[in-house]
Amino acid sequence: MRTRSSRPALLALSLGYFALGTASLAVVGLSAPIGRDLHVRPATVGTLVTVFALVFALAAPAATILLGRMCRKRALLLGLGLLALGGVAAALAPDYPALCAARVLAGLGAAVFGPAASAAGSAIVPADQRARALATVFAGMTAASVLGVPLASSAGDALGWRGTMLGVAALTAVAFALLARFLPAVEPEPAPTARTFAGTLRAPGAMPMVGTTFMIMTAQFTVYGVAGAYLAARFGAAQGTVALVLFGFGALGTLGNVLGSRLYARLGGTGTVGVALGCFAAGFAALTGVPGSLPLALPALAVWAFASGLFMAPQQARLVELLPERRGILLALNASGLYLGMSLGSLAGSALLPALGARPLSALALLPLALAAAAHLASARRTRPVRALTESPLLTQH
Repeated sequence: MRTRSSRPALLALSLGYFALGTASLAVVGLSAPIGRDLHVRPATVGTLVTVFALVFALAAPAATILLGRMCRKRALLLGLGLLALGGVAAALAPDYPALCAARVLAGLGAAVFGPAASAAGSAIVPADQRARALATVFAGMTAASVLGVPLASSAGDALGWRGTMLGVAALTAVAFALLARFLPAVEPEPAPTARTFAGTLRAPGAMPMVGTTFMIMTAQFTVYGVAGAYLAARFGAAQGTVALVLFGFGALGTLGNVLGSRLYARLGGTGTVGVALGCFAAGFAALTGVPGSLPLALPALAVWAFASGLFMAPQQARLVELLPERRGILLALNASGLYLGMSLGSLAGSALLPALGARPLSALALLPLALAAAAHLASARRTRPVRALTESPLLTQH
């Protein structure tokens, strides 16, 4: 299929991912008003991210198996529908348990949509354009992972937290309508069986790749999961300054996502993810050593932000290239690793910040990052070397 005819569908998938990411993280920027309204501590509201992430991580592989025979377009619309319903239910929640139940519903929708979106995006373009297509689709998540929090915080001031939740649900409905209009029918892969799933887990390099994603996200969210409190405690940043830093972080992450496919064309997936790991390490090490001055910390934050957008699309492309016929299973497992890492990192940051203070967090993030590097090296050893630019269909750019 030509890229031109596929672009509206890819952008609709990207918008759906932006809605998913914003829905998962918006509560971080709304913790204070939610806490006041529902009479819970703001720190308790942070567990809503964990609820969403754990449901996603556990349900994504199951959804791939249970809905394996469903047309991908229908599965994507089902996922967005559940995500939108979860947003509406959250806005109407009378108490905190009801809000948690709404987050479970939204997490189920996200688990259906996320892996299917990446698989559909790679399926509706020619093989030589998959890396760019995946970068386009995941750009929505890249933007939402950082921009979603300050946007939700700003909307919460203007609309209240319930109005903001309804706004996210409305955004999801827009993505639903655009996908219904522009996405062609995408036939599912052969329905996975238990034997197929087990064979995928045993594929050389598959689990080390997923492990790399999991540990990178754990490292990131050890700091980013408590970003507002971290910036305030470490550098004395006021609330308005925190929002500006997060917006800048998101812009640089988006830039990293855009440049990721181009770097992939030169270095291949293994090399590109290696560059991202190096940038993460440099950023966290610099944040540990820099004095408590935000201007001095901005270059380190910029390097980290760039890396956060750089690694995901090439990592997904590596998984698709590894087993194209089982991309749905691999991408679901990768998405589970991503959200489990977000959950574990956020929990670690929430526990360690009050116990140890802000400065050690970035140093502690280097520990899961070292495990990510080890997993990445293992995946590189267990898979065939990436072919040269002229030989690999995933690496060609037009």
